[in-house]
Amino acid sequence: MKTLYVVRHAKSSWGDLSLSDFNRPLNDRGQRNAPEMAQRLLKKKIHIDAFVTSTAKRALQTASHFIKAYGRSVEELQLEESLYHAPASQYFAVISAVDDRYDSIAVFGHNPGITEFVNQLTDSRIDNMPTCSIFAVDIDTKHWADFEAARKKFLFFDSPKQGED
Repeated sequence: MKTLYVVRHAKSSWGDLSLSDFNRPLNDRGQRNAPEMAQRLLKKKIHIDAFVTSTAKRALQTASHFIKAYGRSVEELQLEESLYHAPASQYFAVISAVDDRYDSIAVFGHNPGITEFVNQLTDSRIDNMPTCSIFAVDIDTKHWADFEAARKKFLFFDSPKQGED
């Protein structure tokens, strides 16, 4: 059994219009939401073996907040350039290439591909993956290479706004 946590990057800044889309950083809300969402996973006693992220600045910063919350080094982040604005098919390809020694992984990416991807995993549907939201599934397989064809079970969905009163 494997477990996948799909995370859309936290809220990014549009404050500096001279920056390319790839180089946009997190805004203040994103800087707050990312560690908060990581803490929610920790409170659920969720273990993550590997963190795979798009190399775009906002995704990399989000993943960095998560891995630090887990007491791990940002040098352990697995950088995947192909996840920047990737279609669903690229998420399948990246995840299928993950080393089998990892039983649980978190993958950080972008819309619209990330919403398209999670909607292909199970019967659970999401209109739009909000920033810093998490979509979790169990995968009935021992090998990530079998990920796409393997049976998947929806575990939970969480987003920053779900925790607001």
